[in-house]
Amino acid sequence: MAQKPSIPKGTRDFTPQEMAKRNYIFDTIRSVFRLYGFQQIETPAMENLSTLMGKYGEEGDKLLFKILNSGDWTKALPPIGGETQGDEAMRSSLQADGAGFSIGKLTTLVSEKGLRYDLTVPFARFVVQNRDKIQFPFKRYQIQPVWRADRPQKGRYREFYQCDVDVVGTDSLVSELELIQIVEEVYRRLGIRVCLKLNNRKILAGIAEIIGEADRLIDITVAIDKLDKIGLDNVNNELLAKGLPQEAVDKLQPILHLSGSNTEKLETLRTVLAASEVGLKGVEETETVLKLWANAVGGDEAMRSSLPIELDLTLARGLNYYTGAIFEVKALDVEIGSITGGGRYDNLTGIFGMPGVSGVGISFGADRIYDVLNQLDLYPAASVDQTKVLFATFGEAELAYALGWAKQLRASGVNVEVYPEPVKMKRQMNYADQKQIPFVAIVGGDEMAAGTVMLKNMTTGEQKACSLEELHAALM
Repeated sequence: MAQKPSIPKGTRDFTPQEMAKRNYIFDTIRSVFRLYGFQQIETPAMENLSTLMGKYGEEGDKLLFKILNSGDWTKALPPIGGETQGDEAMRSSLQADGAGFSIGKLTTLVSEKGLRYDLTVPFARFVVQNRDKIQFPFKRYQIQPVWRADRPQKGRYREFYQCDVDVVGTDSLVSELELIQIVEEVYRRLGIRVCLKLNNRKILAGIAEIIGEADRLIDITVAIDKLDKIGLDNVNNELLAKGLPQEAVDKLQPILHLSGSNTEKLETLRTVLAASEVGLKGVEETETVLKLWANAVGGDEAMRSSLPIELDLTLARGLNYYTGAIFEVKALDVEIGSITGGGRYDNLTGIFGMPGVSGVGISFGADRIYDVLNQLDLYPAASVDQTKVLFATFGEAELAYALGWAKQLRASGVNVEVYPEPVKMKRQMNYADQKQIPFVAIVGGDEMAAGTVMLKNMTTGEQKACSLEELHAALM
């Protein structure tokens, strides 16, 4: 019995029609990136595990897909009683008390590479390796798939595309402004109503400091980053489980519930964080970014309303490498997780031997954007890669005639198909119908004799004889 074909959970196939929609997303995002002077790069799907491990926090490391070494990797395992370890012996040694053998140690023995978790860490590695070939500030964009060993659910996949845009080699907050402008432009073009959430890791560091838990910043940010998903009570329970005292958790509550306008929140934070130098620095940076945005928008109310910005202290972005501004974009008309996110990282290249290079970037989640556009039915009626005209023929001579016309139309940029055999006309018309090809150029003996085709509009049913020049004009 033949095996039923399947794909791994958390992955998807895409039909030609779906790919046309995805390319619309990629092309829209790419065109906006280029408007701001960003250039495209690519990095390998797999990286050395040493490049990836330890950059995303403990939870992120668990979600890395590891690639098993090729060959007989069991030979890399330590011997038991002087003999090479087989599968059963290996399993026993992992389970035995006092064996001194951890899953982490096993991973390093049997796996040296992993699929990339995001595009930012590989980008930092790229910058260090190519420092002599690039101009700083370096503005790059990258549109490639990433992989996470997460539990698949609505809007969350194990394989998905990210569309990243980053600037490295400058501390200027103008870079943050450009990223916000890019977000506004992309979603305005796509027709998606969004809200941008803004925070700063320095503010979060200041909060950890004033509640007396400065050395627990990672535990605090990882927990509160889950607030939308698990609720406040569960966040508090997680903080307590990680060892934070009840007093510190209690001090955190009013901050998590902070309300009012962005200006009012910043004023409150300035008071609350008065004793924290790093916290006040975060307030100052956030205020500067908001002022830059206000100046850029000016009197353009349409732009202001197309991207409301909210200072949200519960926004933490659990990745360890963020050090300054952090962003997250939510769709307003669809229940789904964030569709864009990112922030500033001051020393990500330092872990690869190139310290002191600050960067900031954001990532558009193409797969979630795709789902949002599908739910809201916001795709344009026709995609740019759609076939514009199909040649349908009655015989072999007519087929040869059509091939000549198709060649000339393609030379001028028209997307053309020629049905490959002169079968019944109904079958050829059904083909055009199924593929939603808007025009069919019918070629019979009379058309060949007159040097024309009979052009049929598949929407209206209208037909008219056309010369090559007239056909070209009708299709452009």
